[in-house]
Amino acid sequence: MSSTRVLILGTLLDGPLHGYEVRRRLELWGAAHWANVAYGSIYHGLAKMADEGLLAVVEHGKGGKTVYEVTDEGREEFRRQLLTYWWEIKPIVDPFQVALTFMDRLGPADLVNVMEARLAQLRAAVSSTERALQAKLAFDAPRHVDECIRLANAQLRSQLDWIEGAIGRVESGELP
Repeated sequence: MSSTRVLILGTLLDGPLHGYEVRRRLELWGAAHWANVAYGSIYHGLAKMADEGLLAVVEHGKGGKTVYEVTDEGREEFRRQLLTYWWEIKPIVDPFQVALTFMDRLGPADLVNVMEARLAQLRAAVSSTERALQAKLAFDAPRHVDECIRLANAQLRSQLDWIEGAIGRVESGELP
């Protein structure tokens, strides 16, 4: 089961919602940044999980807004997946590690240039996650969701710290 499906089930545990409300809640939580949620997949996921018996349609509203609620089967599937996610440690797949693998294929000047560009992007991303956390607090979203943003920020900061040191190692000839 995908993370998006678990997020949808978990969101609906609070009560019946239509797809737009699910989407808005996930947007408020910043799920696109830490869970790679494609918001367009929410509506497909809702319909598919209803077909699978994980959700029930409780209302076909005006304007095509279908309201869904979690079934007992959906609650059990959510619980099973949630426990699995706590116990599993999976590598974070980042295409950047492919670039690292072949850093020796770039000349030192090119490597420093791309590393400095990445450093600027990382600084902007750290700033953005910090602003997102402050904005989220203003909307009274659940405090535990803050931890997703804090973890994403810590991962960005870790990469930022690494690249700051790596630039110096490239410039001094230690890398690649």
